Amino acid sequence: MSITGAAATNSQPPPRQLPRLIQSDGPLSLAGHLSRYGPVPFRRRGTDLIAEVERAGLAGRGGAGFPAGRKMRAVAAAAAASKPGLLRRARQPIVVANGVESELLSSKDRMLLGRSPHLVLDGIALAAAAVGAGRAYLCVHAGQPELTGQLAAAVTERERAGASRLPVQVTEIPGGYLASQESALISFLNGRAQRPAFVPPLPFQQGVHGLPTLVHNVETFAHLALIARYGAAWFRGLGTPQAAGSSLVTVSGAVRQPSVQEIELGTRIGDLLERAGGPAEPPQAVLAGGYFGGWLPYPAALSIRMTDADLRGAGAALGPGVLVLLPESACGLAETARTIGYLAGQNAGQCGPCLNGLPALAAALGEVAFGWPGRDTASWARQLLALVAGRGACHLPDGTAALAASALRVFGDDLRRHAGSGPCPRAGRAPVLPLPGQDSGP
Repeated sequence: MSITGAAATNSQPPPRQLPRLIQSDGPLSLAGHLSRYGPVPFRRRGTDLIAEVERAGLAGRGGAGFPAGRKMRAVAAAAAASKPGLLRRARQPIVVANGVESELLSSKDRMLLGRSPHLVLDGIALAAAAVGAGRAYLCVHAGQPELTGQLAAAVTERERAGASRLPVQVTEIPGGYLASQESALISFLNGRAQRPAFVPPLPFQQGVHGLPTLVHNVETFAHLALIARYGAAWFRGLGTPQAAGSSLVTVSGAVRQPSVQEIELGTRIGDLLERAGGPAEPPQAVLAGGYFGGWLPYPAALSIRMTDADLRGAGAALGPGVLVLLPESACGLAETARTIGYLAGQNAGQCGPCLNGLPALAAALGEVAFGWPGRDTASWARQLLALVAGRGACHLPDGTAALAASALRVFGDDLRRHAGSGPCPRAGRAPVLPLPGQDSGP
């Protein structure tokens, strides 16, 4: 068996409705995968696929939402700028598929890799051909031996079938919340400490082994594999003009059926919660976008559409596709304070906003949630938000500040009650938001 498909889309594309990425009968063998999707449609010119991805409007699905085609074009251009001959060969780009998923509220990448590994591997191969890469890494979080073994077996299956155009190395990545940050991931692959890098240079200029490097989330690669087969118009058959396609979303918290859902971008939050069985107990708020996202009040959140523009306009974010329903029995200030404390401890120890600002913010939020906060406490917390945001090598200060700001806004009534009467009884209940090694409230 060989994957050497022509540069053309399949003659009969599948229906435009869902699911697109995760099938109920996965994982498929390579033969089953090719029977369902057809051969990988490598193009004569990589720029043809890059243009198709640009027309599709595919944005990265790892959290930042950067246009996927623009990133591919930048890597291809950096490689083409090399001098001809042996030097150009030595400057072959590298592809990194980021499935580390260190966002504790997300499980969509693990499900995708477990159910549709060959779709992700197709996307890796197609992207590599488009940018002229000679090697690829498929990165997952350490401590998942079953998933790592499945992916390694899928890579081997393709190699034995003569269906692999470049070596793909499945690599386990240790570490905490910053493990999946793009430049920290590249630093680890280069044998150095997992620290976010100050830019420039950007990864497309100088990444793994100093080479132009394309880093996409694994879901982005899976979408790319479908766009290559069925075209930009098919991909845009779902979503909105500004937010095209489908996306995977992890829904958890006080819902009856926590789940990973594949949704059409633009779907309203209320519809997603209903698909998750609806509230399991009276709801209070929704966290959208994960720990770099923001709180939204309930029931106002129900009408907000799942696009990054709509969510940011409401004070949250799409991020890696995360929704958490917070029940009335929980204290939103306490949930946020615990999370800010965790994020403050995840800093790489190299920037002032992280070394000094985040611990100070965590202390202030701790006082707001578990102490008797005065007006000065809340005022100091708000001052810290402006001092830390936008000043680090990565987005840890920005994301942490955004989460804290949304809590002070959405749970303002609780803040006033805490100031007058001390911490509420709800602050001591078991946390809704998961944190490593923490099973109950303080």
